[in-house]
Amino acid sequence: MKSMREILENLLAGRISMEEAAARLSSAQVEVLGDLARLDLRREWRTGVPEVILGQGKTAEAVAEILLRLTAGGKAVLATRVAEENFAAVRERLRDRIALEYHPLSRIIVARPADTQAPQSDYGPIGILAAGTSDIPVAEEAHITALYMGCQVETAYDVGIAGIHRLIEPLRAMIEREAKVYIVVAGMEGALPSVVKGLVSAPVIGVPTSVGYGYGGGGQAALMAMLQSCSPGLVVVNIDNGFGAGVAAALIARGAKNQGRDAE
Repeated sequence: MKSMREILENLLAGRISMEEAAARLSSAQVEVLGDLARLDLRREWRTGVPEVILGQGKTAEAVAEILLRLTAGGKAVLATRVAEENFAAVRERLRDRIALEYHPLSRIIVARPADTQAPQSDYGPIGILAAGTSDIPVAEEAHITALYMGCQVETAYDVGIAGIHRLIEPLRAMIEREAKVYIVVAGMEGALPSVVKGLVSAPVIGVPTSVGYGYGGGGQAALMAMLQSCSPGLVVVNIDNGFGAGVAAALIARGAKNQGRDAE
């Protein structure tokens, strides 16, 4: 497979036509790994979001093979929703080939080529709040995702409305640090995002969790409550979607920094 640079050099030299260059560029964006996967190698260049592996439903062998190929491009890669026993099998398959970090609360693998460092935290800060301790795994999925995308992150957990006074000090600290966006994670009745948005000027991303039981359990009541919120500036992702919230918050934080540069 030819690289994008080679294709463009051939186009400029007149060795290929515009139509042929367009066709080759299109095919260069995807690498097929047999029947296993079609890797979107230019996703970050196109959208600002790197390709990420959903580990849920994949074998350790599949996760390891995809991680190995994606890190060959010289950048870190995430694999989400990876059970701890699957990570052990992935680590065994990739021993000494690439660097692996596992975050058990979020169930995320961060894989890097052995000679690369974590990205600098240039964007943010992002504030992440979780209503209860049972919501922490989803909050941590958002946290690790935002760190991976180069953001500074401030967290405060177990600050739900059952004891609303617990929210005051950590939220004040995030406001003083001028958080560009907040991720607020809550299960049960899902009220915390509405409360937070009533107190801050930055956008709030509500994340309902599947914590809860009985009528409206499994996150349904929390999702509906957030969607029905009367606090303007609150947007909502799907139940337990910490990854999606982390990506959205990182893109907002990047945009806020770029606006600041334009103003200068």
